[in-house]
Amino acid sequence: MTLRSLRARLLAWLLGGIAVVWLIGGFVVYRNTLKQADTFFDYHLEQMALLLRDQPVEYLLPLEIPSRVAEYGFVVQVWTANGRRIWAPPHTVLPNYTALGFSTVKTSEGRWRVFGVASPTRVIQVAQLMRVRRQQAVQLVLKTLEPFMLTVPILGILVWFAVGHALEPLQRLASSVKARRVAALEPLAHEQLPEEVQPLVAALNDLLGRLSSALERERSFLADAAHELRTPLTALHLQLDALARAGTDRERAEAMERLSAGVQRSIRLVEQLLALARQEPRAEPAREPIALDELTRDVVAELVPLADARHIDLGIAEAQPVLIHGEREAIATLVRNLVDNAVRYTPAGGRVDVTVLGSSEPGLAVLKVADNGPGIPPQERARVFDRFYRQPGANAPGSGLGLAIVKTIAVAHGAQVELGAGEDGRGLTVTVTFAAAPPA
Repeated sequence: MTLRSLRARLLAWLLGGIAVVWLIGGFVVYRNTLKQADTFFDYHLEQMALLLRDQPVEYLLPLEIPSRVAEYGFVVQVWTANGRRIWAPPHTVLPNYTALGFSTVKTSEGRWRVFGVASPTRVIQVAQLMRVRRQQAVQLVLKTLEPFMLTVPILGILVWFAVGHALEPLQRLASSVKARRVAALEPLAHEQLPEEVQPLVAALNDLLGRLSSALERERSFLADAAHELRTPLTALHLQLDALARAGTDRERAEAMERLSAGVQRSIRLVEQLLALARQEPRAEPAREPIALDELTRDVVAELVPLADARHIDLGIAEAQPVLIHGEREAIATLVRNLVDNAVRYTPAGGRVDVTVLGSSEPGLAVLKVADNGPGIPPQERARVFDRFYRQPGANAPGSGLGLAIVKTIAVAHGAQVELGAGEDGRGLTVTVTFAAAPPA
């Protein structure tokens, strides 16, 4: 179990915190006990010295310290008034004559705590090694902390089981997600989960919902694409049969012309299907500042040969310098589909005007493509953005994907698409409103 595990981190922090608090508490208890021990032992040094001061010499020689006091390491030495030592315990290096009262003296055996008191005929000194005090303090601390030392393992076991119990919902959630089939995109249950886990589950459910919608769109797209491709491919097969049955050069030329037109329609359909697939919801593409006027000029120049072939007057009515943020290839596809649709649906001799303007509202940019073709009735304008939908009675060849692609790209860029009548109420005007980028 490494520290990358949430359980390991919680256990490390909790058990480590308990250990640190216990050590700090033990140190504080030791310091307080040592302080109290100093006061306790100083009191006994003083009381013993005062008691011995009033005793006759016959009582002091030889001197015996009671066993209950001797265990504290007290030693006594007696001096005459002129400074001659008349009693000291054997085999002990005691401090020499010191000042009266409390003092701390160092000898070869260590540091001593000494209390001296004088009488008319002698001086009594009671001493104690400081290390004895420390040992006594440590013993007192250990006795004080003994119950706590016994509770630490119990507390550690309780923390271990508490952490395991607290993380059990996460383990159940992980097991539930792991056991799911690939196609199971139903929301995860979150009623019995802790509040801290519910935002994660809500985010997962949101992701599952978006993934389900994306898969549904993919299935719908594939079904529609298969349906739409079946018809032109069947037509190509029939045109190949007609070409094979042609008996004269004229019949073969007509069959070849129909076959070539069918191939071109199939190519156009495949190109639009690929363009629509590229614009389906996906990872956020790289955005960059785009000069909409320059990009529109390039697209219009690219489609001028198609317009000339159909005898359509295609041109830029007005192009103000405007910057937008977006994916260059996607915006080019949007403009290309709008202009291509206008050229294909406008009859020979018609006119298509493209305009790029800064909006009257600050921070907006407007692209307009207007033609004088048959237009779209107001009741049909909402439906023409659906995939593969074609207006009843439309004579121009097409797949019903052009405006669907435009709508998808516009939504991805936060733009608005509106359909209206052309000039003098004839034809169609498509208006796309973008958020303009600030000038560099």
